[in-house]
Amino acid sequence: MAKIADGFKGERVIFTPNSIQTYQSMNNQVTKQLFVTAIGYYPQAKFHFRERPEGMDENLIIYCEDGAGWIEYNEIRYNLTKNQAFILPANEAHAYGSSNTDPWSIYWIHFRGEAVSLFSSHIGCLIDLTDSTHNRYQDRFLLFEEIFQNLSMGYSPENLEYVSWCLGYFLASIKYLKQYRNVKNVKVTDCIQKSILFMKDNLENKITLEEIAKHANYSKSRFSTLFFQKTSFTPMVYYNQLKIQKACSYLQFSDFNLKEIAFRLGFYGPFHFSSVFKQEMGMTPKKYRKIHKEK
Repeated sequence: MAKIADGFKGERVIFTPNSIQTYQSMNNQVTKQLFVTAIGYYPQAKFHFRERPEGMDENLIIYCEDGAGWIEYNEIRYNLTKNQAFILPANEAHAYGSSNTDPWSIYWIHFRGEAVSLFSSHIGCLIDLTDSTHNRYQDRFLLFEEIFQNLSMGYSPENLEYVSWCLGYFLASIKYLKQYRNVKNVKVTDCIQKSILFMKDNLENKITLEEIAKHANYSKSRFSTLFFQKTSFTPMVYYNQLKIQKACSYLQFSDFNLKEIAFRLGFYGPFHFSSVFKQEMGMTPKKYRKIHKEK
């Protein structure tokens, strides 16, 4: 039987850097409770398969949006279908895969934190989220998007803390199903978010601080001050973090060599790119590609 780990058309994935994971687990009172180490969406993931005889040092929730698959945990095989979920605990053997005839589309989140035990009643068992006229499926998918999009905007303390609260809410929406089906979400935007979206739209262009500030309708000095107050980073440092995030995607899901990636993202060359990448991610681009291509 054909088995592949990744490579699904339309997939989206973010892996948080090791340095950010360390910060979240040790240096932030909010994020140390719950934090995301990786997040993604695999649509119609035919032949998707994972087997981890030793488990992994993080928990994993798989939420089936459509199609079907299976999970093996604690010597039991569970069939996972539309609007069902499963939370695999850290450090325990497991395997899972998509149906060959009706491949699943799944949202998934790897997470850790001191508060994981609060959800122990729903860890290691099949979770059925169907059978309700007030199911709020789309609201939960939007909550996933809140997590994904905020991580994609960078790793400021505010972003990470917001993601932590959203992750808690996401898990609570499963544990406290009745209560979840009676609440609503609110989404807020501002000029800093607008500027970050502008940065994301121009990762493969060479834009200046002046251009970013102009897009936000501020002078360079005023914009820089506001941006730092909001994110704890200067605009250009933040911009480079977003470029490294894009580089991670290229390394995992494309065959571009380091020179091509460096050129696309506006680095001086492969050496400069490798140096910045290692500083941010804690490993070289070649090592990152090797690790994540094998997953």
